[in-house]
Amino acid sequence: MAEIVYPPVIGAARTLFRALDLKIRVEGAERIPRTGGAVLVSNHISYLDFIFAGLAALPAKRLVRFMAKKEVFDHRISGPLMRGMHHIPVDRAAGAAAFGAALKSLKAGEIVGVFAEATISQSFTIKEIKNGAVRMAVGAKVPMIPIALWGTQRLWTKGHPRKLLQRHVPITIIVGEPLHAKRGDDYDAVTVDLRERMSALLDRAQRTYPEIPPGAWWQPRHLGGTAPTPEEAEKMDAAEAEARAARRKS
Repeated sequence: MAEIVYPPVIGAARTLFRALDLKIRVEGAERIPRTGGAVLVSNHISYLDFIFAGLAALPAKRLVRFMAKKEVFDHRISGPLMRGMHHIPVDRAAGAAAFGAALKSLKAGEIVGVFAEATISQSFTIKEIKNGAVRMAVGAKVPMIPIALWGTQRLWTKGHPRKLLQRHVPITIIVGEPLHAKRGDDYDAVTVDLRERMSALLDRAQRTYPEIPPGAWWQPRHLGGTAPTPEEAEKMDAAEAEARAARRKS
């Protein structure tokens, strides 16, 4: 497919990151296949995660087609960019269409990016995930590649002011070993394995991060930060879901 929009967007982003002197560290980029389809499964802690997760594939000269909520495609500015980069819109009320589009891309040899937690984790730990990524990988006969991002939440995340021009922020991107699932496997068991791998990668990213200040809002509670616990974050997510449902009915 024609790539008119994606390369310039990447170039602009990398220029901005250099200007801001973001300390981006990518580990395990050699695990991204240079050819063929794959499902890149990332944690989700920031509204900018798709940009940084995509950086992991650049050494392999690959572009990632991310699955993102339909509202992003409806926006007058982000919409044309998302469509121009051939990302995949997800309508939560009609998920089958997005699943089919992702499967088609995978079978065509594309890398599809998935945020399996569906929404941003406000506890900055890995939330429960569904087996959609596993079903896609099995359906297309491609590997899943877990990835952990850390530091992106300091730039822009849910419930906190945007700090897009903050300078010198370290960003850690760790790519894990590919996970191969096949028909006949217990998809839920594979999903548990996938989540455990993602959690281990995220824990390594957090514990090796250059800055670990006590009491920081962007640190998880178990590492001395003041982010909500997973239990508190789950209640916050439930309240937000109820509020959205109420708005739709009104």
